[in-house]
Amino acid sequence: MDRLIEAIDTTQNPSVVGLDPTEALVPAQVVASFADEVRESVENEDELPAAQLAVAYFEFNRTIIDAVAGIVPAVKPQIAMYEALGPAGVDVYAMTCEYARERGLYVLADVKRGDIGSTAAAYARMLTGVGEHDPWNIDAVTVNPYLGTDGITPFVDAAAQTDKDLFVLVRTSNPSSSELQMLDLANGKKVYEHVADLVESWGAETIGKYGYSRVGAVVGATHPEEGKALRKRMPHTFFLVPGYGAQGGTAADVRGMFDADGSGAIVNSSRGIIGAWRKSGKYSETMSASEALELVGETAQAAAIDMRDNLRAVL
Repeated sequence: MDRLIEAIDTTQNPSVVGLDPTEALVPAQVVASFADEVRESVENEDELPAAQLAVAYFEFNRTIIDAVAGIVPAVKPQIAMYEALGPAGVDVYAMTCEYARERGLYVLADVKRGDIGSTAAAYARMLTGVGEHDPWNIDAVTVNPYLGTDGITPFVDAAAQTDKDLFVLVRTSNPSSSELQMLDLANGKKVYEHVADLVESWGAETIGKYGYSRVGAVVGATHPEEGKALRKRMPHTFFLVPGYGAQGGTAADVRGMFDADGSGAIVNSSRGIIGAWRKSGKYSETMSASEALELVGETAQAAAIDMRDNLRAVL
């Protein structure tokens, strides 16, 4: 977590860009431009749509990464968007992480893993790699705590072994999160508060030089008062804050999730940045693929700068 804090300090920007491409977020002409190239590389015509979309995702991601590198400290690729395309998508996920690392970005793999025993240990190998080989090129993963301590310990151990991090779901930004997270427990706590206390304890042995452990928490921007209370409750836990922008969270909403020094959190925006081209008023279906990608990069960069400046204003 020290490395993430230093990357935030270097860019003076506590924001992370979610690389969550979908067919609707990638300009159609970009996808179409790879048809012939991909057709030559697939054995079965049935494989063409997924393979073509996967290649388009990578070019789209590379454009975004080039546009925001040096402006933001980190990116957060959501693996579901890539797994949906099968093997070609998984390849592109790994390629995206590697490219982002090459551009100097901290890579937070949004995988939300959660299991127990040997299965949790296998999932945690995303952090350690195999032997000397690190196939994923990531710095952190997101983890679901529903299975308790023995579902988290393998990730903490793997992170400590490789100087990487994990972010545990605590108070998520989705509307139905309250169905579980806001339930009252017999001891007077809410479920999410109990999870928060566990997260603070899971990271207690790994506190770095800036006072934060390598076990972070996911706390949604859509719950500003609860986030502010959690900041006090979890003094050694770094926050990943989703829900900014497209989900309704604002810079003012997330202010209370930072500490007194303006540190302690990093705020995510996905569609608001990677889909900014759709709201620019400059897009045309008659554009070439290269022109469309140029617009994607320009608008993503402008949106990332705007988010940075909004966060700076409240911090």
